[in-house]
Amino acid sequence: DARLDSLFSALLEADAETAPAIINDIVEEWSRSGSPTIDLLLKRGRDALESGDYAAAIDHFTAVIDYAPDFAEGYNGRALAYYNTERIGPAIDDLRQTLVLNPRHFFALIGFATVLEELGRPEDALEVYNLYLALHPSSPEANEAAERLTNELAGRSL
Repeated sequence: DARLDSLFSALLEADAETAPAIINDIVEEWSRSGSPTIDLLLKRGRDALESGDYAAAIDHFTAVIDYAPDFAEGYNGRALAYYNTERIGPAIDDLRQTLVLNPRHFFALIGFATVLEELGRPEDALEVYNLYLALHPSSPEANEAAERLTNELAGRSL
């Protein structure tokens, strides 16, 4: 936790050039389950996601969750796989569980904000983007999305 706290403090001060390395370090910390078996299942799930085999990814991430129900990365990976198969309800459930287990999970926040926007809930999406920006204020994508939604909600379109 001390290492993660230090990395998140650095992310608050980072600019667009230095943030990606810090984010990679955070993700590396998050990816350590403490079990070689769980880490292997997580890797297989991520590999399946990357190759577009979403059914296999769901299976691998479900196995991670079955064996390590308090490990947020299993839920986050499965949420992305569900999203890519247009299973929005299960994706939302897994994003919520990711955030219950890891409230600073910026990828789950971005995913949740994206889904909220797609569901026509711009106020809620803006709130979640702002939570993300509280962790990573130099994110160009989140800043752009927050500005766009703020303008949209104020009645001004870009």
